[in-house]
Amino acid sequence: MTAARGGEAGVTAERGGEAGKSAARVGVFGLLGSGNLGNDGSLEAVLRYLRAAHPEAVVDALCGGPEAVTSRYGIPATRLHWYRGEYRTASRAGAVAAKGLGKLVDPFRTAAWVRRHDVVIVPGMGVLEATLPLRWWGFPYSLFLLCASGRLLGTRIALVGVGAAPIGNRPTRTLVRWSARLAAYRSYRDAPSREAMRAMGVDTARDEVYPDLAFSLPAPSAPSGQGGTVCVGVMAFHGGNDDRARAEEIHRRYLEQTIRFVRALAADGRAVRLLSGDGVDAPVVAAILDAVDSPLVTAAEPASLADLMKEMAAADTVVATRYHNLICALKTGTPTLALTYAAKSEALMAGMGLGEYCHPAREVDADRLLEQFRALEQRSAELRRTLPVRTLDAARRLEDQFTALTAALFPSAGHAHATREAS
Repeated sequence: MTAARGGEAGVTAERGGEAGKSAARVGVFGLLGSGNLGNDGSLEAVLRYLRAAHPEAVVDALCGGPEAVTSRYGIPATRLHWYRGEYRTASRAGAVAAKGLGKLVDPFRTAAWVRRHDVVIVPGMGVLEATLPLRWWGFPYSLFLLCASGRLLGTRIALVGVGAAPIGNRPTRTLVRWSARLAAYRSYRDAPSREAMRAMGVDTARDEVYPDLAFSLPAPSAPSGQGGTVCVGVMAFHGGNDDRARAEEIHRRYLEQTIRFVRALAADGRAVRLLSGDGVDAPVVAAILDAVDSPLVTAAEPASLADLMKEMAAADTVVATRYHNLICALKTGTPTLALTYAAKSEALMAGMGLGEYCHPAREVDADRLLEQFRALEQRSAELRRTLPVRTLDAARRLEDQFTALTAALFPSAGHAHATREAS
């Protein structure tokens, strides 16, 4: 057994002896290890579940960043795409040809990987949405290959706690719809996600809604924000898939108004800690630091959701854009204001009793944002009492998610568990 960092998320990586012959072969799939902390947090949550409920399982990954996944979580990992430059813009003829060849090779690679497993889990993530820019021939195509391979080869594909949203682009919508239909198990991280899939023609009558998987991760022992620090979680935000024509305009406004907001906080003597949730956010952090020349404004370099939570637990207030930045803030019980770009963030905030503290990321207005921020801080003491209760409830509901997952994907294990409980 190879131990993950900290010894917390590791699961059996190699088969051996008689026990290995009966161990379930479990794959995890997605844009994991590619720099997005939210995606990796979802993976960590599922690995923790497998380690606790199915320690005998033999686990590996097909993912975007196999080296990072193996290094951090101690499981074997294979590159998601044959072509290494899949997510880089292909401008030269050779790159275009290689990317096209990869689309022909990947179905065979994906099927060969799926065949080796009893179960494949897609852990959380917004895999059924297009709230950020993407092309149908990118991840939607990869997800369809996974689900189609599972159906053809008899491997159970589970979309666990995933996000979904209405999709305007027809090819993307078609691939997403068929991916969902071909999966053996589906659950969603919020009610709007289930409704979006129902509206796309997927039968969701048996699909359940649970909190986001990241709510099952451990949080710092107790919030300690007493120093006046404000954590501002930023994002390389350019709108969604349907905003491509306005992408630069949206990004420019987002950045300019965020700079104004941070500058105003610094002028009031507040320490500001800039946070990100993906490597692509680094230029936004750098631009704010350059524009707001103040020793009160600093930046962190979080490598995990745990790092984000440590920063946020020490803050008085959090203002953030990325969905999993919001979850980290809420997990620590810190009063939070959301710059929202999709229904998932609005649903999350409403469920935590913070629906009035949402601000549109596409139309950031620094003056209005400051008003909301000050109103939020006036309720700080109250929210520090109520948020821990709500997040604890979310964590408990995720125990039901994992119980349902065992029953659906590991029926013999679920039966054995029930028998032990009855004896």
